[in-house]
Amino acid sequence: MEERAEPERGNVLEFRLPDLGEGLADAELVSWSVSVGDAVELNQTIAEVETAKAVVALPSPFAGQVVELLAQPGETVLVGAPLIRVQSDEAPTGQESATNGAEVSSDAPGAGRTAVLVGYGPEGEAVSRRRRPVAATSVATEADSGPAAGSDAGAEQTEASAAQAISPVIAIPEEEAAGPFSRNTRPPLTTTRAAATPAARRLARELGIDLWFVAGSGPDGAVTVEDVRGAVPVSQPRTLAGQPQATQAATAPAVADPDGGVIRPPAREVRTPISGIRKRTAAAMLASARTIPQASTFVTLDCTASMELLDHLRSTKSFAGLTLTPLALVARSVLAALAEFPEINVCWDEANQEIVTKHYVNLGVAVATDRGLLVPNIKEAQTLNLRDLTREIGWLAETARSGGASPTDLRGGTFTITNVGVFGVDTGVPLVNPGEAAILCLGSIRKRPWVFRDELAIRWVTTLGISFDHRMIDGELASRFLATTASLLEDPLTLLSRI
Repeated sequence: MEERAEPERGNVLEFRLPDLGEGLADAELVSWSVSVGDAVELNQTIAEVETAKAVVALPSPFAGQVVELLAQPGETVLVGAPLIRVQSDEAPTGQESATNGAEVSSDAPGAGRTAVLVGYGPEGEAVSRRRRPVAATSVATEADSGPAAGSDAGAEQTEASAAQAISPVIAIPEEEAAGPFSRNTRPPLTTTRAAATPAARRLARELGIDLWFVAGSGPDGAVTVEDVRGAVPVSQPRTLAGQPQATQAATAPAVADPDGGVIRPPAREVRTPISGIRKRTAAAMLASARTIPQASTFVTLDCTASMELLDHLRSTKSFAGLTLTPLALVARSVLAALAEFPEINVCWDEANQEIVTKHYVNLGVAVATDRGLLVPNIKEAQTLNLRDLTREIGWLAETARSGGASPTDLRGGTFTITNVGVFGVDTGVPLVNPGEAAILCLGSIRKRPWVFRDELAIRWVTTLGISFDHRMIDGELASRFLATTASLLEDPLTLLSRI
């Protein structure tokens, strides 16, 4: 274990997890970009955290030398909880500064707002549809020095203040910062990592396995994917609350092969901590099932004309360089149907007991990613033609899969489409997203026997389904909306009269 670097001069400042917006109370620390003893510059990325919405790069609000890392990768950190301590020659000034457009604010007594990262929280509402995600920056101001982090009172204050907006930068008294490491209740953090391939690190993170407890069989003892898959962690590091980060897997004993290597049988059980996107998705779907009385209806249709139209459009100059898929045409048909049935594009206001009808469509598109299911939405989608809609769907899906979707991209949806057909599934019964009233499901598009003009023919056939909130939408309305969407796909040229 590496001991904490002892400060020799200057002030020791504490950076706390800032408010990332949207009422998020915590975030999971993905990785550190710095180690104890490293020199950091102003706005240098020091860590990445994952919220329910996106992966966020945290910049340093001051320059100096890293004294202590106060959280471990994989740990869930509450908003306002300390992340890192840095020895700096300059204390926070409280003077406003503009660094890459960052807001300067303070939550010291008397301050009126919380320091936020650029593009997140109440100061980050402005949206440009085509803007690319950039690393957020955060600059904070002076706040009152807190109690010693190692004292019981300090620990209680940290936990009690998690529900409040706390300034992310705290000055630490010199005598506390220079004290022995044993005074701090947090375990020391190692500043080096076990040797492993990138793929092995990713798999270990997904399975909740600490690479320090995995014997490597790669070059120079590096841990490989195969090592992780067959790993049986003897013990696991614990979080500050004393809970294990992952429960060890139970397997049969390892045996030696004739060449002298070790053959590890596959684990019989692997327990993965519920965190990040999966944790928030579970909470949202549980709320959906508990609070929304849901019903569903389906229609099977001949979409041969739509498939022929897509084949023709792909060869035109207007769609050159674009990936035109059936989903884009379905989305355009849905938007046309919503214009005819605005009662579908609504939400339930529980506080005021009102149904809110929205005359704009933020069209959500469910995207399967390595981190879980994300539903970014296209703002003001009703204003887009098929070409622009195709471009937006492609860009939004690519951004979500790469982890670049911002909270703004993921909030404010009014109607959602999920495409289970890409997995070869005929149909599904999706749950309505909280804050919306309906979700459309697109099944697989296959060539099937179909009665066409009183004769049996092979046609392109698909199934559409809609799940809806029965408090606002009854079966008749949902069926009429679904039938209209289907008729537009059966005869896509009728879309011309609705655009």
